Amino acid sequence: MLLLALDTATPAVTVALHDGSRVLAESREVDARRHGELLLPAVDRVLAEAGLKLDAVSDIVVGVGPGPYTGLRVGLVTAATFGAALDVPVHGLCSLDGIAYAAGLDEPFVVATDARRKEVYWARYAPRPSPDHHPGTTRSARPLSITRLTDPAVDRPADIADQVAGVPAVGAGALLYDTVFTGVRREGPEHQSAAALAALAAEKLAAGEELLPDRPLYLRRPDAQVPANYKVVTPK
Repeated sequence: MLLLALDTATPAVTVALHDGSRVLAESREVDARRHGELLLPAVDRVLAEAGLKLDAVSDIVVGVGPGPYTGLRVGLVTAATFGAALDVPVHGLCSLDGIAYAAGLDEPFVVATDARRKEVYWARYAPRPSPDHHPGTTRSARPLSITRLTDPAVDRPADIADQVAGVPAVGAGALLYDTVFTGVRREGPEHQSAAALAALAAEKLAAGEELLPDRPLYLRRPDAQVPANYKVVTPK
């Protein structure tokens, strides 16, 4: 198994290679306006660092959001293109799940990312210890997986304040609205890590779990829309 994982659902443009047991290489650059420019060079870098060619990849893993329309589709289209060119399966994972996996918390918690428009994408999680996990240890010492308790949602922070106040929280959305997410863990992951996404996918595939299709979780309409009642300026 050689997983190529990528995600552009957050401001982080992130790519990783995973051989089913460990991360071989990872790249991450945070720039919300340059997903299209940064993604393919990042793929080239991780392949070069691992000393591998693209045709060695057996599976593609892509974060399907939720995320802003323009950035999210860059990763999804790239993943679909690689899958078609290499004739390998493309697996989707909720991008919030990757952040939750990277957090490594051993208590129920929330992940929230910045959805713009003064909203957040968010979901609730609980730890799912593996047989050799011991409470109080980090994932680097002992494996610790996660279970998502709610569907991903998009809301104004004030509308969910009673649900998230005091609950441990990670992600850029929680940091941005820390008067609502009062349990925010500032040392936790802010954006996505393809290394965490790949590790979670490898764990699920090894367990025989079915991953998501590579279809976007937009949760709302794109920012750019055709204006209503616009004037026709071309001659009839």
